[in-house]
Amino acid sequence: MTSSPLVLASGSPQRRAILRQLGVAFSVVVPEVDELDEGDPEGLVLENARRKARAVDGERVLGVDTAVVLDGRPLGKPVDAAEAERFLQDLAGREHQVLSGFCAREAGRELVGVGGARVRFRTLSAVEVGDYVATGEWRGRAGGYAVQGRGALLVKHVAGDFWAVVGLPVAAIASAAPAFLRPDPVDAASEAEKGRSGGNLPGGAEGVR
Repeated sequence: MTSSPLVLASGSPQRRAILRQLGVAFSVVVPEVDELDEGDPEGLVLENARRKARAVDGERVLGVDTAVVLDGRPLGKPVDAAEAERFLQDLAGREHQVLSGFCAREAGRELVGVGGARVRFRTLSAVEVGDYVATGEWRGRAGGYAVQGRGALLVKHVAGDFWAVVGLPVAAIASAAPAFLRPDPVDAASEAEKGRSGGNLPGGAEGVR
């Protein structure tokens, strides 16, 4: 008996890229939901993940939400370049937390969990912050940066699940709902070949957390 195909309830190209890299067969439906942007960070990402998973039809649906947390306060997606610059100035030289919550829904049952990491930024000059903001990569990014793109230049180190920082808490999902990350044999072989030829994650500014 074959399981139903996975539906990813997300518009994030980063989450799609990670699933492809893992060889998982899936389709995408972008959910239309009102997301929370305030409150307890862990509760916030879990509730947003639930809302996304519940907003999409399918037998097996995966909803995910990611938040950048500084001093216990979730930083949203900057509304403009000025706010992106403020976020990066606040993060510079300090450690913050990134949390990715997931809701794996199948046959009326929901499995939820949170993965994350501690991220420390380098001390950044005003020029470095300005140069990064000028790339536009901050758009649609929680906290105003993309660790898998040029935002890697801002980071000193990551302790924890790197993929949760990118946007998909792979370790947490693999522990709680491994069937949702089970590879498709054909896709897995294809992705392995791409890996040998230098395939990588998208780093452009169109992504969302």
